[in-house]
Formats: sequence, structure tokens, C-alpha cells
Amino acid sequence: MRAFHYGAPPHAGITPGVDRIVMLLADEPDIRETIAFPLNHNAQELRMGAPSEVTEDRLKDLHLSIRRPPRDRDCP
Repeated sequence: MRAFHYGAPPHAGITPGVDRIVMLLADEPDIRETIAFPLNHNAQELRMGAPSEVTEDRLKDLHLSIRRPPRDRDCP
């Protein structure tokens, strides 16, 4: 159980899932035809434009700020 402190281990999963069940019921040869929120090969959701840049105004609305780590002098 201590290992879960660092996150879940990588796994492929064996549960069929809703997308696969719908694929089988619809007699579709490709699961991409039944995925609710498909992503392209760059992991972008094109209809919603996600992920996208966050504006400063949106960060202020959510009371968030971005803190970048200091640059290491040895790295370019």
C-alpha cells in the first residue's frame, strides 16, 4: 500500500468500458468512432480547443498563479 503514495502503477486495464461496449453494440470496427471525447495524435481535443493557453485574467478569476522554478545556470 505504501507504493500507492507515489501514484498508481502503470496498467493497461482489462475493463471493457462504455466506449468498447458501444463499439460492439454499434458493430463499429474502430473504437475511435464511439469515443465521446476523441483526441488527435497530439492529445488535443479539437472541438473544445483543449489544452490551450490560460490567460492572466482567467488565472486571476480562479485565484491562481504560475510559479516557474528558477533556471539552473548549467542548463540552456
